[in-house]
Amino acid sequence: MEIDVLDRQVIYALRINGRAGYREIGAVLGVSDQTVARRYRRLRAEAGLRVVALPNPLTLGQEMWTIRLRTAPDAAVKIAEALARRRDTVWVSLTSGGTEISCSVRVPAAADWESLLLEKLPRTPRLVSVTAHCLIHQFAGGATGADRRDQPLTAEQITALTPDWQPAPTAPTGAARLTSADDRLIDALARDGRMGYTELAAATGWPESTVRRRLRDLLHAGALFCDVEIDPDALGYRGRVMLWLSVAPSRLAAAGAALASHEEIVFAAATTGPTNLNATVVCRDMAEFYRYLTEKIGSLDGVERVESAPLLRHVKQVGAIS
Repeated sequence: MEIDVLDRQVIYALRINGRAGYREIGAVLGVSDQTVARRYRRLRAEAGLRVVALPNPLTLGQEMWTIRLRTAPDAAVKIAEALARRRDTVWVSLTSGGTEISCSVRVPAAADWESLLLEKLPRTPRLVSVTAHCLIHQFAGGATGADRRDQPLTAEQITALTPDWQPAPTAPTGAARLTSADDRLIDALARDGRMGYTELAAATGWPESTVRRRLRDLLHAGALFCDVEIDPDALGYRGRVMLWLSVAPSRLAAAGAALASHEEIVFAAATTGPTNLNATVVCRDMAEFYRYLTEKIGSLDGVERVESAPLLRHVKQVGAIS
């Protein structure tokens, strides 16, 4: 499909405020709310656009793990699909020619991570190896902020769309903590973060006033954050690669901060394991990725080794699978 400037503006507006109304977005972009609604529905149908609201591990004290699984080629898709159906997986991707799966897993605070991560993995002799990397500091992606590449809005438009509240920088307390009573609300928002209050009331069994108040509290406290997924091919980005870097510990913070400033980076985090910096790169093609690798990664001080794996496809990008 053709993605024009207005389409990109709508996408970026949702990255800033995923629950902004059509009228609010239209007023900032200088178009009608009906125009925004039509563009949004078209992008959903033809480009895979979706807004989701997810628990924020940065404020809830949850651990995030990246799991790498090497499989026999004929087993990768089935194992990836089984992982995608789990509530604790945030994203699941096929890499390295279809012989490797990478996934991100959210582990509740104080949980038995070993049983959650490893005992629940699909049991099959086609699974060759498993490595687990705990994310110890996130530099870019997810709840840390919107993707900056091809940013089509003015500073004034960004300011107008930015919510007038800011998430709490530390773990929320009291009513803003997630409890088992929130499960139906969280599950609904993981499917569609723009679901209306009437629909959310039906999904949770709560009165609409309760849904409105609870969602406001969770968003304001930073217990939830909105994220946007879209088919990168629709935006012209076909060079998608995962990087695992080994960086000298004394240079890790500086290298991570540098990655976060690169427009090609959509995710970057320091991790445990034999490699200590994990990143996802999105380029227009592999020729652009080559330039990025040789010019920007190659110039980073302290990088001792780089491993890369092309992303074939996302089995689960963000939120719940349909």
